[in-house]
Amino acid sequence: MILTVLLVACGQGVEQGAISDNLRNEAEPQSEITAENDEVDSTAVVENPGTAKTIKETNNHTDPNELKVHYIDAGQANATLFQYSGQEDSYTILYDTGDWNRNDVVNYLAAQDISTIDLIIVSHSDADHIGQLADIVTTYDTGEVWLSGNESSSETFQNALEAVIASGADYHEPRAGELFDIGPMQLEIIYPITISGKTNEESISILFTYGNTKFLFTGDAGKSEELDMIHSSINIHADILQLGHHGSNTSTDPAFLQAVSPSVAIYSAGRDNSYGHPSPEVISSVQNAGIDLYGTAVNGTIIVTTDGEEYSIATNKDGTVSPASTGSANASNENNDANEENEEATTSDENASSASCININQASIDKVQGIIHIGPERAQDLIDLRPYGSVDELTRIKGIGPARIADIKNEGIACVGG
Repeated sequence: MILTVLLVACGQGVEQGAISDNLRNEAEPQSEITAENDEVDSTAVVENPGTAKTIKETNNHTDPNELKVHYIDAGQANATLFQYSGQEDSYTILYDTGDWNRNDVVNYLAAQDISTIDLIIVSHSDADHIGQLADIVTTYDTGEVWLSGNESSSETFQNALEAVIASGADYHEPRAGELFDIGPMQLEIIYPITISGKTNEESISILFTYGNTKFLFTGDAGKSEELDMIHSSINIHADILQLGHHGSNTSTDPAFLQAVSPSVAIYSAGRDNSYGHPSPEVISSVQNAGIDLYGTAVNGTIIVTTDGEEYSIATNKDGTVSPASTGSANASNENNDANEENEEATTSDENASSASCININQASIDKVQGIIHIGPERAQDLIDLRPYGSVDELTRIKGIGPARIADIKNEGIACVGG
């Protein structure tokens, strides 16, 4: 059965940035989303024939009227899978693609019996959101990829970009106010309005609407951006909210939480992660508002199933989210980004190697601050720009030049392996 993907884009035209230029020049897209200005209505219908999809008997969509939203347990990273059907067609959308040093999202997709992906949205260029994009677009026939347009010098980002180009997938940089209908699902872009190089803050934020059930995702956008969303003309109310920035206290402003007024909040974070995510402050704020709270750190993968009117939530682990059980940075658990089944062995290996060096590709944000010239801000940059082939590549961090690299190498505690 040949699937025709209809994407309906409404709103003002968007200028594509440098990333888009590269993709348009180096790859021949199968179809293109455009927005046409019209005095009455602005609508462009895009058909993408040639994307073959077979709805197999083993497909999880036993009910053609159901949407399944999988908040994948991807450690200290983010990946959410949407699966649904409309009439005789099935649809698959992926929002974020997990961390660069894991393959859990790739494996999870394989377990869902997926053959093609209609749309991949990467909220921003950090390695814990774009991490497995290259492997995914190489493995699956992908119709379209959305990026914010903000770039990164990290090897992970560059590899992802090259893979998207090679895949032949269409490309778009969405902006606030755009509307897209993908089968029975509507996507409304909430943020960003424009981009200025602020990767986290300008995360692609989207309201997904299926029937009367709404899901809101804001990537790593911060409180200031959340307030911008409140003051826009878009109604941001949602039934289910994914907490921004893995539940960090840099996001989930109380006013934003009140405006969204969700019944359920979900965060994605690794167990006992060194960042202290989710923040006890955010947990308390959510629970005090009477909002049901789930997190991949304690519940594992979380699946929301809805017919557009009512929804149910299933988790693969029992757990209770509470301030007392989260927010602890434990040095013995620095490598929570390893695959779950190999976690114990990998953590032991890292602890052994940490006695002789600080592995700049694996160490926690607290640990890397033990390196000369690496304070809190540069530590975050160091982690965002992973992976590194050598200590010399730390020059990619703003403020780290040849002289400081010499100091770091002379200190002798930074390394790229044990």
